[in-house]
Amino acid sequence: MSRLPEGVLREAVIDTSAITANVRHLRQLTASEIIAVVKADGYGHGAVRSARAALEGGARRIGVSDIDEALALRRAGIDAPIVAWLHAPGARFAEAAARGIELGVSRLDQLQAAAAAASADRPVGVHLKIETGLGRNGLAPADYAVAFAEAARLERIGRLRVVGIFSHLSNTSSADDRAAIERFTDGLALAASHGLAPQLRHIAASHAAIALPESRFGCVRLGIAIYGLSPFADRTSADLGLRPAMTLRAAVAAVRRVPASQGVSYGYGYRTTRATTLALIPAGYADGVPRAASGGAAVRIGGEVFPVAGRIAMDQFVVDVGEHPVAVGDEAVLFGDPTLGAPPVEVWADAAGTINYEIVTRIGARVPRREGAA
Repeated sequence: MSRLPEGVLREAVIDTSAITANVRHLRQLTASEIIAVVKADGYGHGAVRSARAALEGGARRIGVSDIDEALALRRAGIDAPIVAWLHAPGARFAEAAARGIELGVSRLDQLQAAAAAASADRPVGVHLKIETGLGRNGLAPADYAVAFAEAARLERIGRLRVVGIFSHLSNTSSADDRAAIERFTDGLALAASHGLAPQLRHIAASHAAIALPESRFGCVRLGIAIYGLSPFADRTSADLGLRPAMTLRAAVAAVRRVPASQGVSYGYGYRTTRATTLALIPAGYADGVPRAASGGAAVRIGGEVFPVAGRIAMDQFVVDVGEHPVAVGDEAVLFGDPTLGAPPVEVWADAAGTINYEIVTRIGARVPRREGAA
């Protein structure tokens, strides 16, 4: 029976070689430059280790949500190009510019603030985001011409370098995404008419990069797929040639033999139907294990899969192991690579009524991350 290291209650094992292999595979599949997205602490896997692994796999750029995330990567020694695209109102970009962070720009005032952060000999790299139908941020179509003209002027006088133009898709349907791609293409043509010639054009994230070749434009932003998880409801990681990088596991903390009709956990939402054995798993919603998955998810112990019995609490939950021999200290795997026998993370996502992205991203800081193979 597998066991965790002595004294460890719970841990997330991160296989960085899987991230590297996934990036290599996706780079070959898409024949595109890859911006590896490591926002939200690398979707819960660790931003620094994920960035390093992605770069080893051939990613050329790192993408993050905000400047603080980008600066943390710089402080950790990541010197590859980094782009950050979500900014506080009234943000000033001097520190980001000084550290060579490229800025996603969604409004004219952000464009001006980026230019103001340039030094005499170093223009600020920007990616102009244009709205193509998602209804979030990005330059509105009515503002394209003014923004492109101003960006071209600032580029001519050495304040800016327009590295990219980008947008985002809704993944609602192929028809909706193709309509957005058409609007994006029109925006690129208008930008070119104003003298802009960005090195990068990117609209596809993992879903479209895999499913819609016409969305690639020679550059794709890949998030969930580099961590080995599928962005599709009807295609598994294995179907896509991807390896899940995170295995979440815990040490069985207690084992109790109980009679029939024993209530389990808060509210007695589960009662035993026979004499059975209960195993206590020391992970709960404080660790990112979703309470909404109570009664619907499962764990693997010793090669067998057992259902969650009753309500998931803040620090722990219970599984009903029946007559299976389980001992304190045995390894309980919540999710990992199903090709290695672990429950897939989607079991937890489905039980909680959410998506795999949310499960891995919300694994809490109380769960130590350890690099290694599952």
